[in-house]
Amino acid sequence: MSPLMSRIGVALILLPLVLGLVWLGGWWLFALAAVGGLVALHELYTMGRGLRPIVLGGYVGLLMTIVGAETGNIAWVVGGMFATILVAFVIFGFSDARPSATAAISLTLLGVVWIGGGISALMLLRDIPENGRLVIFTVLIAVFADDTAAYVVGRSIGRHKMAPRISPGKSWEGFVGGTIAAMAVAFFAMYDQGFLTDFEALALGAAVALSSTLGDLFESAIKRDLGVKDSGRILAAHGGVLDRVDSLLWAGPAAFYVVLALT
Repeated sequence: MSPLMSRIGVALILLPLVLGLVWLGGWWLFALAAVGGLVALHELYTMGRGLRPIVLGGYVGLLMTIVGAETGNIAWVVGGMFATILVAFVIFGFSDARPSATAAISLTLLGVVWIGGGISALMLLRDIPENGRLVIFTVLIAVFADDTAAYVVGRSIGRHKMAPRISPGKSWEGFVGGTIAAMAVAFFAMYDQGFLTDFEALALGAAVALSSTLGDLFESAIKRDLGVKDSGRILAAHGGVLDRVDSLLWAGPAAFYVVLALT
């Protein structure tokens, strides 16, 4: 099967499932977040296995973080992140292995904050009273539009590299095209909905575009540092789960705090 057909096949199978669970929200979304988050975290720890992350501590911390998002609020999400340090250190103390404590605990915590925190922000967006579905689908579509437009514009007229040492394929022209697309999605999704003003919707779109790009660059920097091309192969030609959600893991928190500031 060609890479293109593989991508299309995976998308046709997973996209309706993911969107359906996001639409339902609640514990259905929690189940999706738990499975996707643990797989993405496993991919990160596999890439960084040379640093000996405390895998069990990371798994516990991630689950506590997203449980906090489902049953509480941002305070409980942060509590789950802090608990990761405690759990990881206790496991480290009882382990016979003696890797670098700084490297092991840092990578363990990075995974929980980056992946667990990003997913939790998306869950908190979905839980916004009355407008949760509108906001979360706006963010999801805006990230998709940003990524697609940035790719098309970058391939067509991109001449000025944005971060050649991290991701040579990204250009400033693509970034501008993606930002315009994301802002347009947010504007039309929020238009006359009584939730955000037109200007606030444009600000949300701009924040999603910027954070989405930074999230993609962040994962690229991590992979380049660890010497890997893809985070995994579970999604065939799409790469790993982390490769698919890297933009959302930054766009979610950005959108959450923009909405929090504007409402």
